[in-house]
Amino acid sequence: MKKIMLSITLLLFAVSGYCQYGKPVKLDSLVTVSLPAGYQVKDTLGNRIFSVNGMFGYITVIRQPNAKNNKPLNKASDLNKELKAYIKGIQGQSDGSSVQNVRDTLIGKRLKAKAFTLETDNGSGDINYRYFVLLYTTDVTYTFQYVFPNNRVDVVKDENKAFISSIKISPDLQPDDQFLSNATGLSPVNKIEIFGGAGLVLLVILVLVLRKKKQPVLG
Repeated sequence: MKKIMLSITLLLFAVSGYCQYGKPVKLDSLVTVSLPAGYQVKDTLGNRIFSVNGMFGYITVIRQPNAKNNKPLNKASDLNKELKAYIKGIQGQSDGSSVQNVRDTLIGKRLKAKAFTLETDNGSGDINYRYFVLLYTTDVTYTFQYVFPNNRVDVVKDENKAFISSIKISPDLQPDDQFLSNATGLSPVNKIEIFGGAGLVLLVILVLVLRKKKQPVLG
């Protein structure tokens, strides 16, 4: 019972604490996230890295500009492939790590993102979890990361949720900043053209066959 009460107290303290010291920080003119006071910012090769200790975990946010000649993705499946490649690259940076609970999520109810957990083991039994949310746009890729040790699994949920929920995007950032078309297959116009044309060809063949049958046999 004491352990349950202690866990509840810690959770309430984490949520109230995050609300008190979490302040909105502009990553750029389009994306904002709340970070605890005392966060540090580093610029490395054009990447902006924000880092800070939370109540129970370590928070890192990376704003990484994409290549200047980066071409817009065409459709949602292309975005899915791009994000999967990012996940594979992140996993490749940690030997012996495993990716868990990969899932789709939305930022600002309109931009698609990937959320997943990376479990790492240093070989001595010290297990850490790194919770990620990846947000990709044509110009910039945003990485939100919350890191915590195995022994804090029961107390980090609310702080992590408060951190991720604090991500805000500008109205100027729209789905077409991620990929150009929402189409998942042929457009209605293309379907009409293809199936209509096929139907016309079959009709012509049928008419020719019927005419041939009606022609008298000369002998």
